[in-house]
Amino acid sequence: MAMSTDADVLTYEPDILEYGIQSFSTEHSKTRADILRILRIDWWPRHRNVIGKYAINIIDTNLEMDDSKVTESQFARAAVYHVLAYYILPKLTKFTPEGDVFREKMEYYRARFNEEIDYILKDGVEYDFDADGVVEDTEKQPVHFGRLVR
Repeated sequence: MAMSTDADVLTYEPDILEYGIQSFSTEHSKTRADILRILRIDWWPRHRNVIGKYAINIIDTNLEMDDSKVTESQFARAAVYHVLAYYILPKLTKFTPEGDVFREKMEYYRARFNEEIDYILKDGVEYDFDADGVVEDTEKQPVHFGRLVR
């Protein structure tokens, strides 16, 4: 399952299909994998030792993130920005020294993606620890929950 679809991309870039590529389904799945990788690196190591009824033994350092417990709809906007910046627009640019509109858009969407993923990490990733189908407030915590960050 993808975090974004071609229809989502069309809301940001309505004419993107006019350049000869009719579907970006492979690119959407690559984006999903990239975002889950970012979560494994930036969010999961800090969050897996959640306090409370979902507490996990700190000694168990081999615990892997379960992708199915992440609320993927939370990442829809970030996924659109990512797929545009890293997969779709690079296919359309000529990478000439003087640049082109596609390279400009790539930079724009990269910045928007970094901004959006940062907002999600600060607001709290929704992760259904107990797999009951409902993400409670205790299961949605920001990256630096309960920590002093300088």
